[in-house]
Amino acid sequence: MKTAILTDTNSGILTKEAEELGIFVMPMPVLIEDQVFFEGENITEEEFYQALRDGKIVTTSQPSPGDVLDKWDELLDSGYDQIVYMPMSSGLSSACNTARMLAEDYEGQVFVADNHRISVTLRPAALMAARLAERGADGKSIAAFLEQDALNASIYLAVDTLDYLKRGGRISSAVATVGTFLNIKPVLTIQGEKIDPYSVVRGSMKRAEEKMLDALKDDIAKRFSNVPASRLLIGLAGAGLTEEEKNAWMALGQEAFPDVKLFYDPLSASVVAHTGPGAVGLGVSVDME
Repeated sequence: MKTAILTDTNSGILTKEAEELGIFVMPMPVLIEDQVFFEGENITEEEFYQALRDGKIVTTSQPSPGDVLDKWDELLDSGYDQIVYMPMSSGLSSACNTARMLAEDYEGQVFVADNHRISVTLRPAALMAARLAERGADGKSIAAFLEQDALNASIYLAVDTLDYLKRGGRISSAVATVGTFLNIKPVLTIQGEKIDPYSVVRGSMKRAEEKMLDALKDDIAKRFSNVPASRLLIGLAGAGLTEEEKNAWMALGQEAFPDVKLFYDPLSASVVAHTGPGAVGLGVSVDME
């Protein structure tokens, strides 16, 4: 049994890296002034951020059903017997539910796993799925594992500017104006299917980072108290951070969690289109061994 693991670029994994990891990704569409690009394919990170800085209308969407079906057919035609497809959480996009409907015509071949993950928690899940596939597990059992493990993670995200939440209709212009005047940094969380408000911080992003680090420490002490540090994976992320900013964020994470394996990923375009540049996040998940 040869099983392909397919996720999307919301995992932080782009096509070139996916090839090195032995998995596959669906590039997420990025719409700039109604022109469609695909993350990691025909638009660079710098071009994406330049469009944001220029005030262009930037939105994202789910992959088209045709593109998803073409990818599945390509993998099956290339010698894979089954596919496990793990798109971003169904609580954040309709992509998962759309894929499940499409998979009805691929019974026994395509298994869509709603892993309730995105970004730094979706990446480790995809890598665990790949390890299971390498060991000969079939698509059905891999998808079942991913769904059973789905809520075994936690994410926090801090936004540097309210402009993009306003543009996306997530907050009103009045709230954005007042929040900007008071220098408020919202801290959001994903503990399950969707993004929820966690806290607000007044002042610098450094204070928001400290709030998130404290929140994750609390999660690890309570929700993950029975998990050894060797099995915890903490991912830090950022939106358009400079190398200096990235290193400083990683240093804070390493200081807060000296016994845990850390990694860094840029936030995906689907996230940054709503948060804007300067956003930072971190999340924890549990390795299967």
